[in-house]
Amino acid sequence: MRYFPLLTALVIFLSSFWITKRELHPYKLEYPTSFGRRFTIPDDNSTTEEGVALGRMLFYEPLLSSTNTVACASCHKQANAFSDDRQLSIGVSGKPTRRNSMSLVNLLWVKNLFWDGRANGLENQAVFPLAHPDEMGQSLEASAKKLAKTRRYPSLFQRVFGISSITGEHITKALAQFERTLISANSPYDRSLKGETTLSAAEQRGRELFMRGPAPERGVRGGNCAHCHGGAKLMQEVFHNNGLDSIAVADRGRQEITSDGLDNGRFRVVTLRNIALTAPYMHDGRFASLEQVLDHYNEHFHFSPNLSHELRISHNEPTGQRLGLTSSEKKDIIAFLRTLTDSTFITNPAFSNPFETKK
Repeated sequence: MRYFPLLTALVIFLSSFWITKRELHPYKLEYPTSFGRRFTIPDDNSTTEEGVALGRMLFYEPLLSSTNTVACASCHKQANAFSDDRQLSIGVSGKPTRRNSMSLVNLLWVKNLFWDGRANGLENQAVFPLAHPDEMGQSLEASAKKLAKTRRYPSLFQRVFGISSITGEHITKALAQFERTLISANSPYDRSLKGETTLSAAEQRGRELFMRGPAPERGVRGGNCAHCHGGAKLMQEVFHNNGLDSIAVADRGRQEITSDGLDNGRFRVVTLRNIALTAPYMHDGRFASLEQVLDHYNEHFHFSPNLSHELRISHNEPTGQRLGLTSSEKKDIIAFLRTLTDSTFITNPAFSNPFETKK
């Protein structure tokens, strides 16, 4: 009989564990069919409502930084489509980061993350900013110990992952679950494709220029933007040298990962969704406005051995060496780019700071 209390406690513990596991609810990822299903979610980190809720809390949790003052959301702000409005972000060290903080949008379909594609998968991506001395500056082990001392987190991790102690691996898994839900597909442009709204004359002209490549021999003018920023998601899983510098010395981009000289100065082609909200632009945040970006592609890019082939061949004038759009054509393209702003994405309460919501 003396073993009965211990046996009873064990049965209750195991029962509560399996009940908790059964109570997990699959999260329904909603996106247009045009986005496709060419994405992979790890078998050991399925997306659940409970896991996403935990990941959302961690995304806004400053305890994950060495100073308890910086969270993922500090450099990825919802109002800026989860990017930073600074040229270079400021982390725990007070020093600027090396590169501009990218927008966290539609990452469900991105395999190689960061400007140089160094991380495969969101679980791996999260490790870098958490531990980097100029970003959040804290090891995963230290973060796990901090969270374990709180009243809030141990039971949440237990419910989501069925673990008795918090680990760094499960921190990154929860963050990845939340980030997979950051889907943006409700801009005026999207609604125009469904016949719910109509683009203005300038926006429509801009769309045509954006989608169409120039063919001066046939009198066809275009910006050829969609060659790199095309498709339903307005992005491609490719890396390009877009002529920012004649020779990429300070930041070699993709070459730092591959050691291939052909990758010198190549950076990931990012989505243009919500682009009007994510200034400043480029990997180093050098351009403050869309006008400056378009001026660069139109007339100021540098020729180098690795320059994107499309920039070399896209000319609106038969004898031109550069794109050669007129000032009115550039204004039309920018008018179209502004139709890519999804206001529901930046106001969605499911993506907002849960701690502020409760106040």
